Amino acid sequence: MKKPRINNPINPYRDNVQGKANEPITVAGLLDRAKQVLGAEAPKGDWTLGEIYNRLEENAPRIAIIGGSADHPAHILDMQTVSRAAIKIWEEGGVPFYFSTPVLCDGTAQSNMGMSYSLQSRNAIAEMVVNQMEAHSYHGAFVIQGCDKHPMAVLSGLAHLDRVRRHRGEAPVFATFAPSHVLKGGEVPKALQEELHTVADKAVAMGHQNIADDLYDALSYILQCSSNTQFQGVLERAVKVGVITHEQHKEFEKQLAIHTCDAAGGICAFHGTGNSSRDAMAGFGMVHPNLELLTSPPTKDQLAPAIESLFSLINREECGVADIVGANIANAIRIHSAAGGSSNLMMHIVGAMIYAGYNFSLFDLEKIQQEHPIPDLFSYSLTEGRDIFVLAQQTCSGLIRGMETLFYELINNGVPMDVDAMTVTGQAWRERLSNTENLSADGVKENQMILSKPRRAFSGVDVLRGNFFESAVVKISGMSTKLLDQFDEKASFILYFENESSANEQLLNENLLDELRERQEFRIEHLLQMWKLNLSETFNESEGLDYNALFNRMVKDRTLKLSIIIAGQGPEAFGMPEMFTPMQHINANRQVQAIATLISDGRYSGVSYGAAIGHMTPESYRGGGLLYLQQGDLILLRFRSKRLELLDPTEFANGNIVLYRGDLAADRADLGSERKAVMKKRQRLIAASNRFVGCTDASEGVVPLAVKEDAEIPFVRTKQNLVTL
Repeated sequence: MKKPRINNPINPYRDNVQGKANEPITVAGLLDRAKQVLGAEAPKGDWTLGEIYNRLEENAPRIAIIGGSADHPAHILDMQTVSRAAIKIWEEGGVPFYFSTPVLCDGTAQSNMGMSYSLQSRNAIAEMVVNQMEAHSYHGAFVIQGCDKHPMAVLSGLAHLDRVRRHRGEAPVFATFAPSHVLKGGEVPKALQEELHTVADKAVAMGHQNIADDLYDALSYILQCSSNTQFQGVLERAVKVGVITHEQHKEFEKQLAIHTCDAAGGICAFHGTGNSSRDAMAGFGMVHPNLELLTSPPTKDQLAPAIESLFSLINREECGVADIVGANIANAIRIHSAAGGSSNLMMHIVGAMIYAGYNFSLFDLEKIQQEHPIPDLFSYSLTEGRDIFVLAQQTCSGLIRGMETLFYELINNGVPMDVDAMTVTGQAWRERLSNTENLSADGVKENQMILSKPRRAFSGVDVLRGNFFESAVVKISGMSTKLLDQFDEKASFILYFENESSANEQLLNENLLDELRERQEFRIEHLLQMWKLNLSETFNESEGLDYNALFNRMVKDRTLKLSIIIAGQGPEAFGMPEMFTPMQHINANRQVQAIATLISDGRYSGVSYGAAIGHMTPESYRGGGLLYLQQGDLILLRFRSKRLELLDPTEFANGNIVLYRGDLAADRADLGSERKAVMKKRQRLIAASNRFVGCTDASEGVVPLAVKEDAEIPFVRTKQNLVTL
């Protein structure tokens, strides 16, 4: 019988009899239930309360299997994995326990108050993990990694606990993560497709070509929860103009919804925060390659090597969670960037490093990005049959090796990767990649997702600066080169909303641009100078045009640009919800989409695309520049220079590009005070117990100040080890 032991002078189960009285029945109950769940697959042997007692007394590894709540699609089949993991942990000589945390589904929380609790749930889960691990004195964890905030939350909690226990002179906390399988995307039933085509034809006949175009665009996507919102926006517009009735809309909505999710659940197949976390966790070295990309819950044979490797980490300081996170930070950032992952991860990665005890910020992350250009090596498309389920199929079939393949191709493209960083296999990347079988991306001959040759020389999420804020981020991988060219070095008018609710109401307005024109929201001299700057070669054609004709022509030629500001969405103001819904409304209106950027102190869903700028600091509530901007202000968009500049309106009217040099807080103090009062009143819509109070800003991960204050380990980059395979 295997007898691994934790080298730790402290063992509460040896020194306190109550734990040995309480916990053996929970372990036996877990193992008994595992036998029932697994049936014929379960081992013939048995366990006794006496043997469980002995293992607790002798400090055998106490390993928590951490799952998620079954009201999230990623966790509805957790018990299969829990059961196999529990049996294997026992067979390896450990003591298995099980607990789960709540897992908030961002899709379910979209467009309602739940979204103001989403980011806060990350910190809450981290706290819960620490609470349970400490209260029951668990040494390590096998984590069934879910979606949304769950993966980085559990990682942060375990890394923080590891650092605390090292401080107390105890054994390192060890862990491995097993991501939930990928949920297969749905399909719009053929009969429903035909009905929606009929709606599109009717829209055209009634003079609403944009609705028809946007409906066809929505139909081109794999059916997922996010695409339901796209349909919702188009169908609501169709109701407003009389193309369909409200009752028809609700029936279409029902049929789309019930055909969206596969019954087996899993993490949605779009490359949102859930799958971006899958990428990043693999880059952090926290996932065994057997379990990284699956299309169904892991089998006994797939789990066994991962748990055997977990036991190899015991008592090894370099294999503690905090050390693995710190050693792999550049790998995680580069994997995330090359795969074009969610902008949410910019905050979660920073937060995980701070929880792990490192003095780290968004600007340290940026320095790593700038050490070497990170190419776009990920050909993902929801309209061309290349979602994450397809990537999982390619990996499961043995054609490629998932993120190990992406790691390998980054090296082949000259990107320095930390190959000597330790991982949860008990090996460094160098040893893992020494076996090159099926490692090349070219193992996939058709419908490649991971590439050996870059689509572009750059990818990822850029950090922006400007003269009215300190930091913001933009998902540059979500902007095509054509889109970059359309917005880079262009002047834009600010269209200002104090919060998301008011923005959503207006962005669904089919006549939004017509109403801006009729109200003459923008000065004509500014319109003329914007045309001159944004498309100088046709500026001579503006001569003699009145306001209406000028506005219409600029919309048609896309020389008019709008920077849609949604303020009051930062962590302290309103919990930092995702701006997924307003972004979807923008993308569902072709005229607006062609000329608009969205700027906010809120976050964005990983499925958002287009010019979406978020995480702006300082947030509005804290007196950031967004608090003082107003309709008609002018911003110069400089994406390739990674800057946004507020312009002097008088100088711009005279044809000069001069940055605003005033003091916004002083010049518009009354406006700021009025808006701050509205935000403070609006805060009360969120339960006081769950508001962000005493937290860092987005550039420092939105973590509790106490966690930040204890993060004293200097982050110092050393020379990288580039391996040639």
